[in-house]
Amino acid sequence: MARAFSRWFGPACLLLLPLAARAADEPAKAEAPHVVLISGDEEYRSEESLPMLARILDETHGFRVSVCYALNEQGKVDPNVLTNIAGLEALDDADLVVMYTRFRKLPDHQLDRIRKYAESGRPIMGFRTATHAFRYDGGPHAAEMNEAWERKVFGQKWITHHGHFGDGLEMLTAVSPEPSAVGHPTLRGVTPFETYSWLYHVEGGGDALEGDCTRLLIGKALKSGHAKEFDRFPETNPVAWTKTYTGASGKPARVFFTTLGHPFDFKAESMRKLALNGVFWALGLEEKIPADGVKADFVGPYEPNNSGVGGFKKDLKPAYLAGPKP
Repeated sequence: MARAFSRWFGPACLLLLPLAARAADEPAKAEAPHVVLISGDEEYRSEESLPMLARILDETHGFRVSVCYALNEQGKVDPNVLTNIAGLEALDDADLVVMYTRFRKLPDHQLDRIRKYAESGRPIMGFRTATHAFRYDGGPHAAEMNEAWERKVFGQKWITHHGHFGDGLEMLTAVSPEPSAVGHPTLRGVTPFETYSWLYHVEGGGDALEGDCTRLLIGKALKSGHAKEFDRFPETNPVAWTKTYTGASGKPARVFFTTLGHPFDFKAESMRKLALNGVFWALGLEEKIPADGVKADFVGPYEPNNSGVGGFKKDLKPAYLAGPKP
């Protein structure tokens, strides 16, 4: 992890390290893991939740952190721009990539960076809509990237969910540990909790997770649009798991995935601990996860907009979302 320190000061991909403070801890930071978080979804405000996690990783845990965003031509965050995620050059020296994208149609030079990273044997994490990270309308990428890539890398593609019911107004999934996973490092400090995320279907009724998945958390739908067909779409399903993915490098990479990720979910400490524990585990740092989980207190305010396509905060630049520090 002793890579040269790469500085990303453009509007696209923001390293959350102020110039004044960095001089003092530059040597230590240069040795710290570099975590790159990729935002690009129209529905779940990853442009707010990922910078929040990045601040904690930076200020509390001392990681080097980059956040990449879907930007419009004015350089402002716009998740409705499906064809641009700026700053993906940060993947070149990333030690971990965290993806929270939905139905992207990236140009080849951007897609190739993500694919190259996934094949490198370095760890990768995904949130919720990364089961359908890409959606190409035909062309050379559609067959692989629309479904097959997500299954082989993350363990499942998009299938269905149990339905929208008052988004952000009520809890829709009860989450508890998979009994066989009790004691897993990613679950330290994670207690049963309820989420605003409606349950994604990933397993059961003829569907199965792909690869060597270790199921960590199980969600039970508190409301369901599939209530009359639980034999096909069960009311309980895994909502977090780990696996490995072996790409072209021949080196198995650690993978952590959760189908949770509503913007309000992250107000729950257990959700933040799950995500941050996942970062430590993916990087092979599980021995540094305390018995009660890694410290997950907010750094600065976190008041995201509710879920909903098009409901993002308008006219915001990445530097604002990343929370400039005094």
